[in-house]
Amino acid sequence: MSFERFAFLAAALLPGVAGADAAATADLGSSVFSMLLGLALVMALLFASLWLLKRLSAPRGQAAGLMRVIAGTAVGTRERVVVLEVGNTWLILGVAPGRITALAEMPRETLPAEPAPDGGRDFAGRLRQIIDRHAR
Repeated sequence: MSFERFAFLAAALLPGVAGADAAATADLGSSVFSMLLGLALVMALLFASLWLLKRLSAPRGQAAGLMRVIAGTAVGTRERVVVLEVGNTWLILGVAPGRITALAEMPRETLPAEPAPDGGRDFAGRLRQIIDRHAR
């Protein structure tokens, strides 16, 4: 059933709507369409901007494989301790708003094997296993 038929049926059945003409209902339909089109345009621009930002901020060339974050943990509301691998060295860094402090430096080590999930209680470990399995 088209929008014009629905408007005609509503005008015939409801006496308060009888004064509304077909042009007013067509304007309502076109304004809703234009609003949805504008929303779709804004969403497309948002996703395109996010994609472009991700592409521009990604390291390129030799710098792409030079550094790698090995681990990190929060030690406060805005403070973290991060293990960063640079070549064959691990740097332990304290990261806080406005500053980064080198805490220690040690030679690169092999990471211990991850323990098996304990019956579904370790959701993050299980999810990591599934992602690794599908990445192969």
